[in-house]
Amino acid sequence: MHKLKHAIFITIFIAVTIGMGVSIFFSIQGDSKADYVVETNVPFAPFEFYKDRKIVGVDVDIVDRVAKKLDKTIQIKNVEFDVIIDNVESGLIADAGAAGLTITPAREEKVNFTIPYYTSVQYVIFSHNFPPALRDDHIVWDSLAGYTIGSQIGSTGYIFVEDEIKNGVLMNTGTTLKGIDSHQLAVDAINSHIVDFAVADELVAKFIIEKNPELGALPLYYSGRTRAEDYPVEESYAIAVNKNRPELLKAFNEVLIEMINDTEDGTNEIDRLVLKYMGLENE
Repeated sequence: MHKLKHAIFITIFIAVTIGMGVSIFFSIQGDSKADYVVETNVPFAPFEFYKDRKIVGVDVDIVDRVAKKLDKTIQIKNVEFDVIIDNVESGLIADAGAAGLTITPAREEKVNFTIPYYTSVQYVIFSHNFPPALRDDHIVWDSLAGYTIGSQIGSTGYIFVEDEIKNGVLMNTGTTLKGIDSHQLAVDAINSHIVDFAVADELVAKFIIEKNPELGALPLYYSGRTRAEDYPVEESYAIAVNKNRPELLKAFNEVLIEMINDTEDGTNEIDRLVLKYMGLENE
């Protein structure tokens, strides 16, 4: 009886709302029919992570804004990270991907990217009992030579490490890259001595060491001619969109421009959301 009354109330509420000329738009999670599907990969705090069994985070807020702008429903699906670009390219099961994706030439051949909306530095995660050699307050690639490095398969960290082993300063140094299914499992591999170090995005690294006090993390740099000329291994996040969805790409770009231009106290809305979901907004 209570369920029936609840259903009647919802029906009346929707009817009245539509009658008042108010649009209903929202992003949804789960197996529901939606106008668009955006794939992500959890956990990647503060951009996407589970809270009360629901995916929340910076990217979810961006998707919500796009759903409102288009007056459409957008389903958010959690999938393996390394399938997102191919799924978006095909357009059969995903229209876009939002998961801290970095623009690369190889990916641009498959999908369209929005404007970049956040810049992150790669970090090296290590055990305090076995830290790598430091150069002031950062770690350079050379310090990782000869060790086993873990990183999430398909992530930018994985791509960077792989490139250094194949073509960079780690080539022919005995350095090994071990692909792991998630950043957290990469950390577990450190504790289990399966890998010596892990490479991950800055915010992921900081989030992990906050919950694992036996670990530390420092930024990863390229070596300059002098220490003062060392420079960070950086990446910029963007959202991948199927090349046959120009209206979706346009909406994402418009929302991102609005959020980036919404500056307050020297920060934009994206930065404020990052602080919010990192639990630092009042610090």
